[in-house]
Amino acid sequence: MKLALAQLDQTAGDVEGNVDRAITAVADAAGRGADLVVLPELFTVGYFAFDAYNRAAEGLDGPTFTRLADAAADHGVGLLAGSHVEDLAESAAAGVETPAADGLANTCVFYDRDGRRRAVYRKHHLFGYESAETRLLTPGESLSTVDFEGFTVGMSTCYDLRFPELYRRLADRGTTLVCVPSAWPYPRVEHWRTLARARAIENLTYVAAANGAATFEDATLLGRSTVYDPWGTTLASAGDEGTLVVADLDPDRIDAVREEFPALRDRRD
Repeated sequence: MKLALAQLDQTAGDVEGNVDRAITAVADAAGRGADLVVLPELFTVGYFAFDAYNRAAEGLDGPTFTRLADAAADHGVGLLAGSHVEDLAESAAAGVETPAADGLANTCVFYDRDGRRRAVYRKHHLFGYESAETRLLTPGESLSTVDFEGFTVGMSTCYDLRFPELYRRLADRGTTLVCVPSAWPYPRVEHWRTLARARAIENLTYVAAANGAATFEDATLLGRSTVYDPWGTTLASAGDEGTLVVADLDPDRIDAVREEFPALRDRRD
């Protein structure tokens, strides 16, 4: 499977313009033969544009989510549509299971090649350090996986990388690729590199961490989107500018690595 991480530049609060850039990146990735495209965290509104969250929020059937679903179908690719601010009340009214009856969530959606919504993940661990996320958002309660091109794909979001137990739960569900839409800022470059790589090594799985490339009033995203294999080896990575990061993944490699180095079988409670 060919995987593409779209490391997007963003303009704070400009949902329409940011989605336009994302759709262009999806088209570019499809033109390079990508089977699955991953977008960054809150690329639609810009993570640090906290004052725009309420204005940008919508249910899972809202116009922004619909545009992203249409992009997956138009280009015939799987799309992990980064994340957007979800209006939980609107989603609940449409019959979608939500962690609360109202409020906002930081929500990733996986669309298949036909634009069908296959999985939803709401960020579990809300970032409180110099961030309004804990005040504005409701944390997710459930994990989602989806089978795609021979992989069982799991999702997590940015700050989740600091909580290894979530990734072990995904491994216990048979996950072989974890995609991590993110909005990771400077100066924590080594944290970004080390945590994503560690999650790959300890779970013997692929980890694809898709970060943004944008400057906000109080923060700059550090880019460096990276794909790690089950040994923690870097397959593809970027600097801090907007770009596509493309890597070829082999689903059979997971079984081969886990057979050669059976650490997961050696676990004890």
